[in-house]
Amino acid sequence: MNFRPYFLVVFAVIAISSCKTRKPVTVVNNSTKVYKSQIDSLLDIAKIQDTVALTDSAGKRIPSEFVSTVNFNLRKPNYVIIHHTAQDSVKQTLNTFTLVRTQVSAHYVVSRDGKVYHMLNDYLRSWHAGVSKWGSVTDMNSCSIGIEIDNNGLEPFQDAQIKSLILLLAKLKKAYNIPTANFIGHSDIAPGRKTDPSAYFPWQTLAKNGFGYWSDDVLELAPENFDYIAALRVIGYDTRNLQAAVTAFKLHFIQKDVSPQLTQLDLNVLYNVYKKY
Repeated sequence: MNFRPYFLVVFAVIAISSCKTRKPVTVVNNSTKVYKSQIDSLLDIAKIQDTVALTDSAGKRIPSEFVSTVNFNLRKPNYVIIHHTAQDSVKQTLNTFTLVRTQVSAHYVVSRDGKVYHMLNDYLRSWHAGVSKWGSVTDMNSCSIGIEIDNNGLEPFQDAQIKSLILLLAKLKKAYNIPTANFIGHSDIAPGRKTDPSAYFPWQTLAKNGFGYWSDDVLELAPENFDYIAALRVIGYDTRNLQAAVTAFKLHFIQKDVSPQLTQLDLNVLYNVYKKY
């Protein structure tokens, strides 16, 4: 069997408690059992110490041996990706994330009343980003924490959940030393495919608290020769579909207008944000 350097896995049993609302949120299924079974399987993989099997062009086996190093630890997340659930209730979202057939998940779900559901150990790979790209990273699931905010995408977010989100982000930023620039939205990493967490999301409030960037109040005019496509790439946007990239940028940093065209004001904002990277 070939040795493959998988994540070491920390044991964690996550209990989803009832929410203190008029109708308590409960998820009745076999999720805890499945969770533990999955962790046990990953632990078995992490313990493998087989050598790598290599052969040359003539079919001759290359000598190999496994010698265990003593210098290692857990790999840690370096990004936080924020989503909105696009569902009717937190109960529906919890149910979606505890069904095997849906094949989607997140590390955290923040309900409208501010309650935080921790659904997956931070060191494990959640399936929340899908087909996405940010800078040179094409597998965002492997390096990020996914946070879902209970919101249908058509309305403002609740103060209670934003307050809880900011506290959660502060904890994650400190625990994993996540750079300020690496708090982004699903629409940022999947332009043209996703629009969450929507134009209603308070990115400016998050930036004021150290999670992501926002433009300054006083904007410098973008130079006449300003290469806005290169600037979008520097920030991290995938510009292969340029209109989608522009729309994604405006969903995050403009919000009042999300058309795929850049006005002079948009260019000034882009220039201001670009200089922060």
